[in-house]
Amino acid sequence: MRHNASRTLALLASLLLPLAASAHTGVDGGMHHGFVTGFMHPLTGADHLAAMVAVGLWSALAARRAWPDLLWAPLAFAGMLLAGALAGALAGLAGVQLPAVEPMIAASLLVLGLLVVTRVHLPAVAAMVVVGVFAVFHGVAHGYELASEQGAALTLAGMVCATVLLHAAGIAIGWALRHANAWLPRVAGAAVVGLGATLLAQAI
Repeated sequence: MRHNASRTLALLASLLLPLAASAHTGVDGGMHHGFVTGFMHPLTGADHLAAMVAVGLWSALAARRAWPDLLWAPLAFAGMLLAGALAGALAGLAGVQLPAVEPMIAASLLVLGLLVVTRVHLPAVAAMVVVGVFAVFHGVAHGYELASEQGAALTLAGMVCATVLLHAAGIAIGWALRHANAWLPRVAGAAVVGLGATLLAQAI
């Protein structure tokens, strides 16, 4: 079990850090169109992939019981991602430029990575608020670009579906690491923190 967990964690870390240069925080070049594109987007952007997997990891590592502790943060993230995307689309239609989106997405990786490292347990409401606030910015970044795109609803549906699957993957990995050596989750969290620091340096 520990050997398999180590291999899974090493693969996760190797995927996150090299993708830092290709993370497209808030920038998609107008390529949003349809369910498949929306579904693939979180899987091909290191910033979103890392954040969504980290939410699942933290939920599993910090949970005191499987139900319902595993679900509070992932459900809040997915829901607020959708809400943020809708808000971003409305802002785009109104021609309103939204500030600090990229730095906030980078900051989300720093915070989520630290939560994974520390495995701190938060009350359900607090956990939902923390991840929900950051999820709004992840959603806004894409909703703003979707404002004038055809097939925006399908794109958002695909993005939310991929988000849920990434949360599930993070939960599965985190649950497998709950009783592994303590350094394994810390390495995963540190990888997310490192990616967030890299993106934050690029954004400011």
